[in-house]
Amino acid sequence: MSDLQMSLIIIGIIVIAGVAIFNWLQQLRYRRKVQAAFDHKHDDILLDPHHSEESTQRIEPKFNKTPVSDDQFDILTPDDLPAAHTDTKKPFVAPNPSIHISTHSSATSPILDYDNVTNYIVNIRSESIIANTYIAKLLQRKFDFGKPVCWLGQRHKDEAWEEITNESNVESDGYICLKGCLQLADRAGPISEVNLSKFRDLVQDFATQVHATADCPDIVATHEKAVILDKFCAEVDVMIGINIISKDDGAFVGTKIRALAEASGFKLESDGLFKYRDDSNNVLFTLSNYESPQFLSENMKSLTTHGVTFLLDVPRVAHGERVFDQMTHLAKIFSNTLGGILVDDNRVPLSDSGIQKSKQQLVEIQSLMKKNHINAGSASALRLFV
Repeated sequence: MSDLQMSLIIIGIIVIAGVAIFNWLQQLRYRRKVQAAFDHKHDDILLDPHHSEESTQRIEPKFNKTPVSDDQFDILTPDDLPAAHTDTKKPFVAPNPSIHISTHSSATSPILDYDNVTNYIVNIRSESIIANTYIAKLLQRKFDFGKPVCWLGQRHKDEAWEEITNESNVESDGYICLKGCLQLADRAGPISEVNLSKFRDLVQDFATQVHATADCPDIVATHEKAVILDKFCAEVDVMIGINIISKDDGAFVGTKIRALAEASGFKLESDGLFKYRDDSNNVLFTLSNYESPQFLSENMKSLTTHGVTFLLDVPRVAHGERVFDQMTHLAKIFSNTLGGILVDDNRVPLSDSGIQKSKQQLVEIQSLMKKNHINAGSASALRLFV
């Protein structure tokens, strides 16, 4: 082997060794970087309890939720009443004395009540009769503000207030005093500040046109009150349900369900629900299909289902404790007759203690509503929870 070949071999070995050493150094440096990066402790947002609660959580609607406590909602007192046209911000207001209204057409019509807990009430006063032709224009705008509007009137001073309808307005010569009651909230949410302003502007323009005076409460304070009212209504807006499901994957037959329901006092209505009503035609509770198909007259003969549901709308039913007992009694009759099992919404069998717990929640919710001047099942509650 020549000296040249030996030199080339040595040079090759040196180059290969140099490359190997360089790669080793690069790999060592990379490992150090990786170790430095992963040795640093990062907070796990999913596991850290301090990150598990957010200030704005979305809460899904649910049955039998725990009602709000008294200290979560300001109990209404007369001292909370705001003066008209004031910028003073109040959390909520107590009602003025209810406006007792008689419907002029019938002496047996129920007395309605409107107060400033659930309504934005404006007053229009005139020294002379406001002609019914002008009032008709107000009535045409009743549906322009996103929430129900009721107009009340006095035909003469010191007379009872009556609700003004298109029919009663035509029959009258007019009214000397008017009250406009714009509802502050319903199940769709609170009224907007824009719609409150539109209603106030309508009232003020109308008063100017008929040479009357208008008294309109402050818009900002009223909107804040509407938001608080809506929050309270959302907390007490609870439905209590009792499900009856079939045993061993069996099925209930539609004809048997209908016969049992009608014998118990239910009536099948066009919305697919059997409804149990009182003597005043108010719905006390309903019976629906546990599965997706609705109960309809035309499909009851062929329908089969694995369950039915009794449902009580807590804020819309007066004397809820008594109605709940009646619903529970019927649910047990259905369960025995159909051969089913009483379960909650998680399909867990309902014990007597579980039923009693639901009843206690109902009592607490309706007591809280009463404490805040919105009685369950009252005309005011029926307007709010719709």
